[in-house]
Amino acid sequence: MRKPELLIPASSLEVLKTAVIFGADAVYIGGEAFGLRAKAKNFTPDEMAEGIRFAHEHGVRVHVTANILAHNYDLEGARIYFHELKELKPDALIIADPGMFTLAREICPEIDIHISTQANNTNYMTYRFWHEQGAKRVVSARELSLEEIKQIREQIPDVMEIESFIHGAMCISYSGRCLLSSYFTGRDANHGACTHPCRWKYAVVEETRPGEYLPVYENERGTYIFNSKDLCMIEHIPEMIAAGIDSFKIEGRMKTALYVAAVARTYRKAIDDCLESEERYRANMDWYLSEIAKCTYRQFTTGFYFGKPDENTQIYDNNTYVNEYVYLGIAGQIVQTAGQVCARIEQRNKFCVGDSIEIMKPDGSNVPVNVIAMYNEQGEAVEACPHSKQVIDVCLSEVPEVYDILRVSNAEKNGD
Repeated sequence: MRKPELLIPASSLEVLKTAVIFGADAVYIGGEAFGLRAKAKNFTPDEMAEGIRFAHEHGVRVHVTANILAHNYDLEGARIYFHELKELKPDALIIADPGMFTLAREICPEIDIHISTQANNTNYMTYRFWHEQGAKRVVSARELSLEEIKQIREQIPDVMEIESFIHGAMCISYSGRCLLSSYFTGRDANHGACTHPCRWKYAVVEETRPGEYLPVYENERGTYIFNSKDLCMIEHIPEMIAAGIDSFKIEGRMKTALYVAAVARTYRKAIDDCLESEERYRANMDWYLSEIAKCTYRQFTTGFYFGKPDENTQIYDNNTYVNEYVYLGIAGQIVQTAGQVCARIEQRNKFCVGDSIEIMKPDGSNVPVNVIAMYNEQGEAVEACPHSKQVIDVCLSEVPEVYDILRVSNAEKNGD
């Protein structure tokens, strides 16, 4: 049995460290150019160097995206970028474009190359082709079923790795290659600037009656006709392993540390339990489902893994996330302030002295605590922290550890 890698996205250095601490085997990140998440914060060279160092110290690999579909004007900059990456020494580059692949092989042949899902990898001959070119891994197209992936595994060299998505948002377009964003807004999804038009609300206009918008209905359930549910395969890890997949990939390089922590530790425990015994895995299913529902999501689907999606895989009445918990911050240093032991955090949402919140720990435990006191950067006692990214020292009824996540349920926050 192959032991699958758990591959977690990171939008920033803070999120990378969270992913590492909460159970990732590998993380994937983007630099400031040449990746497909231009709106993510992404990493400067210095941040990338620190992130790679931190990950490697914890035995975690780092994969860097360079998966744009390149134009002529991209290539000289890409050449410079690959020289920079050669010095930073990530473990792998994620590439979709043959031209970018050629440059990477020429400039940094010592770094593994993984072929992005953007390259439309739908059959075993494609995998063989990339293997012959020197790629170590291919990311399967999201349109593949588990049976098709199993057939690919049977037809490719054993050393060739298969990476497949196991959780996260689904794109309306084939293998994520979309022209809608570029057409509507001039922002090219294939260069990382997607405006997510699949989540917009649509109407029909008859050409002789401009301005008269007729809603697009599907079985009278609404108008968000391109708006897919999110992929979630937490209930099907044995089938994913049996298909011969080497790396389980979480989507979400624009997500918060709370999302990454929740998904990473839940899939970490589920994978480890499954490898220990399927009975243990099945016995803990209620916990996995409960925890995975505490991060943002759009309802869940199994995508294409068990056949073609039908009308039940879409959300027709809205494009909003379900969001049961609010992210408050990460415990940074543990400090003494005004004679009390406090956690120093960079606040992400307002909370107050007297609130009941939760410490979320990498081991899977959730510790309810009360906010006893908080102090601003001048060491002055305050009753609340209303300013975004305000650095505060917070004293809780139980002292957290560095990298613990602080969160509060929406029900608690709203007094329900």
